[in-house]
Amino acid sequence: MIEARPYAEADRAALRDLFARAGAGAPGSSLWGHAESAAAVYLDPYLDLAPGSLFVATDRGTLVGYLTGCLDSSTFPSEEERIGAAFRRYRLPLRPTTAPFLGRALADGILTALRRQPTAGDFTDRRWPSHLHINVAPEGRGTGAAAQLMSHWFDQLEQAGSPGCHLQTLVENTRAVRFFTRMGFAPYGPTPLVPGVRDGGRRLHQQTMVQSWDRTQVGGSNPSTHR
Repeated sequence: MIEARPYAEADRAALRDLFARAGAGAPGSSLWGHAESAAAVYLDPYLDLAPGSLFVATDRGTLVGYLTGCLDSSTFPSEEERIGAAFRRYRLPLRPTTAPFLGRALADGILTALRRQPTAGDFTDRRWPSHLHINVAPEGRGTGAAAQLMSHWFDQLEQAGSPGCHLQTLVENTRAVRFFTRMGFAPYGPTPLVPGVRDGGRRLHQQTMVQSWDRTQVGGSNPSTHR
């Protein structure tokens, strides 16, 4: 039986274990191939700085999914800052296992610069100040875990009076795009290349999606309609 609830500090160890396997099989899930530094970017800052905006889903007491969020992204370290700190802390440029990623990232950067094309990066827009990340392990998919997590998040956004929320996924992760669309989000802006990240050798592209609680805005809909 699936149950979604707010994160508790007692969940920390199990959540870190879940992080290593949640998202398995999704395009780009391996990132640069170093799980500990990836957690330092996409999990640990939320545990330490915004634990009140973190929710977990369990199946008979076992964690199968989680959602991390931030009500005001301007108060939170940017993804670029978090990645830079993790790369320095774990000395990733010196690790042989991350060398292929760094080589691809450099090549992608040169290619996009020559073509005068943008690359993936942080999203900042006062209309959609909140942001989220959600991950569900393979055994939790199709169970309603993700929808329950989103319901908790929408409740918090409404209570906080947030005008809107954004997230960033991959164009090629069609399952995620379909899910977020069902949750009321709409694609927004360009779909730039994500340097270095590959899925079966193919390049991947960033997809920003937004939702406003004001129906006059792009992606606007009332989140309560999705419960």
